[in-house]
Amino acid sequence: MKQILIPTDFSKNARNAVAYGLNFLKNQQCNIHFLHTYTPAFHRMDYVMGGPTFSAIPDPTVELSLIGLEKTVNYAKEKFSNHKHKYNMLSSFNTLTDEIRTACEKWDISLVIMGTQGATGAKEIFLGTNTVHTLRKAQVPVLVIPENCTYSKVKTILFPTDYLSDYKMEELEFLIDQVKVQNAEIVVLHINEKAHISEIQKKNKQLLAEKLKDTKHKFAWDNENLMPDAIHQFIQKNDIDLLVMMNRKHNFFERLLIKPNVDTMGFHTTIPFLVIPDTAPVTT
Repeated sequence: MKQILIPTDFSKNARNAVAYGLNFLKNQQCNIHFLHTYTPAFHRMDYVMGGPTFSAIPDPTVELSLIGLEKTVNYAKEKFSNHKHKYNMLSSFNTLTDEIRTACEKWDISLVIMGTQGATGAKEIFLGTNTVHTLRKAQVPVLVIPENCTYSKVKTILFPTDYLSDYKMEELEFLIDQVKVQNAEIVVLHINEKAHISEIQKKNKQLLAEKLKDTKHKFAWDNENLMPDAIHQFIQKNDIDLLVMMNRKHNFFERLLIKPNVDTMGFHTTIPFLVIPDTAPVTT
């Protein structure tokens, strides 16, 4: 049974992520953990000493957190009645990113589902601080749901890659599982202004093809456009339902000079966006 973590701040965007997530997982056996984190509105020494558990003064924030989680569970049960889903409430005095990491370890979470914190005038995803920090630190896949994005069956999944990663099965396992469960096709898109790829890239492409052999998949190439425009154009020209990217670790100088692709794409895509942590070494 899959363990799913859905952080919520009880906002409209958070509820939208709940709705999408429960539809996305409707045919899968899941334990779904709704998480809400809180901190005191003002500095209190008793919280510094150990949080609300050690406090002799009642804190309405704790009660509001539990009430909000109960409403979220009731919403899930009433609107998305599903015998395959079981629900758990997690209320924690902690920062969101730290508690997500703790919950993932404690409950062996296989997927985190998050809503966005708003949108620009162009109705693009706006990744708030919590979402960006979660994407960068998460050790499990994170599914980000754009504002007002309604669920539709996932038929085609876009997976851009530069073929510079030594793909590991444990990293691709969730993606491959979802391709099969959703009965979807995965399109592997390589973006490169050069006419050819290196021998290492060819080797990694063959490795990826081997990993995907039991899925419906195809390979595509774009050597006319650069990131991230190439991805935007491919999404617009094709019926893409889900964008998936590996969060490949950049070295120190790259962090200073360029913005990681997962951040760039996050600000511009209007479809659900799945980020898979990449722990594989980068080859050049």
